[in-house]
Amino acid sequence: MVVSSPPVTVIMPVLNEESHLAASVQSILNQEYPGDLEIILALGPSHDQTNAVAAEIARREPSVRFIDNPRGLTTVGLNTAIKLAKHDFIVRVDAHSELAPGYIADGIRILLGVGADQLGGIMDAKGKSSFQKAVAWAYKSRFGIGGASYHVGGEAGEAESAYLGIFKKSALIRVSGYDEAIIRGEDWDLAQRIKKTGGLVWFSPELKVTYWPRGRFSNLVKQFYSTGIWRGDLTHRDLRRASKRYFAPPALVVALFAGLVWLGFGRLIGILPWALYLLGVFGLAVSARDLSLKSRIALMIVLPTMHLSWGIGFIKGYANGAGNTIDKGRLSGKAAGK
Repeated sequence: MVVSSPPVTVIMPVLNEESHLAASVQSILNQEYPGDLEIILALGPSHDQTNAVAAEIARREPSVRFIDNPRGLTTVGLNTAIKLAKHDFIVRVDAHSELAPGYIADGIRILLGVGADQLGGIMDAKGKSSFQKAVAWAYKSRFGIGGASYHVGGEAGEAESAYLGIFKKSALIRVSGYDEAIIRGEDWDLAQRIKKTGGLVWFSPELKVTYWPRGRFSNLVKQFYSTGIWRGDLTHRDLRRASKRYFAPPALVVALFAGLVWLGFGRLIGILPWALYLLGVFGLAVSARDLSLKSRIALMIVLPTMHLSWGIGFIKGYANGAGNTIDKGRLSGKAAGK
């Protein structure tokens, strides 16, 4: 007999999330999930008041407990929490995200209904400042960071990967959890290994998670550069499974660099790739009617920042590997969402 609301463990890696942690956990507590709910926070060595916020939450809420993640790596914290999870279904939530009402109940229903091992929904990026709103717009645009379903939506069906994820714990154990040698892109890697064992990875537009992206220029550069490096490394490892859209930003970087070389040799044709790209960015900013004027101006900075940081990182990662590259924007209290 299938239990419609089986017990669930929610796992959350946490590092320098003083501004978002309480709201993220509250979005879990507000789910009103009818089954038993356990929440495990894997606390890294934060430099702000994150751990004090976590301790206060755990004091008030008996369903919440925290564990130490001294290395601060997302994959290490997740794997530790998975090993300690009491229940057979796992829901991953990040500390700068907030679950929509009914997310867990709907997710478990869909996971059981389609027989999936991993399920994800839409990353619904939102912003507060003008700059952060521009970043959020770029996340949800095909011209921002590509057309993955969890960014732009689409029909329910088998997926390349999943944002965050609702899992059968048995599937995570079967593939030995997250690869702790991967610092970014771990969700994509996990999905590929689950599929290689015959598991089903599913996308459902019914599920939404609010995501608060980086709201500072410097942190956005660091995030997309490190993400690009890891995507280049992972693409080099498994080129056959890589999406064609991964090659758009590095191709842009090459085209713009070639334009500079042509100009250096006095060839005015070198202006063409720059003119076309900047005209495209300007057109997108003008047409983004759901943004304020300040956010549209910010978008003309945000799009090139994301494209070029990611593209340069991709080229480096593809050629030399990622090594121990980390997102340095997460290492201070001025991390995600700031």
